[in-house]
Amino acid sequence: MLTVVPYERFDAWKRCHELALSVYQVTKLFPPDERYGLRARARRAAVSAPANIAEGASERGRREFARHLDIALGSLGELTYVLELSRDIGLIEFDDWERLDEMRERASIVT
Repeated sequence: MLTVVPYERFDAWKRCHELALSVYQVTKLFPPDERYGLRARARRAAVSAPANIAEGASERGRREFARHLDIALGSLGELTYVLELSRDIGLIEFDDWERLDEMRERASIVT
């Protein structure tokens, strides 16, 4: 029988969700020519983390859930680089990058 655990109860999901919301806000400021480039990539990686936690919460067994948590961590790793590159080429202000990176670091702690 499939047991669906409410993913909203996981602190990691909450932190990833907040990070995704913040990434959407910051990337609104990206230029139009980045619509399908770094903006899309950052948003996709940011959404992937909480989505994988939610998906894993509905899987059978701890092993499948752990696999989805690993995928979520991989997405956060991808987001790290995309945000660094965006900062280095001037798409993100340092203060915004620092705030997002702190959020990403907290989201990487699985609880």
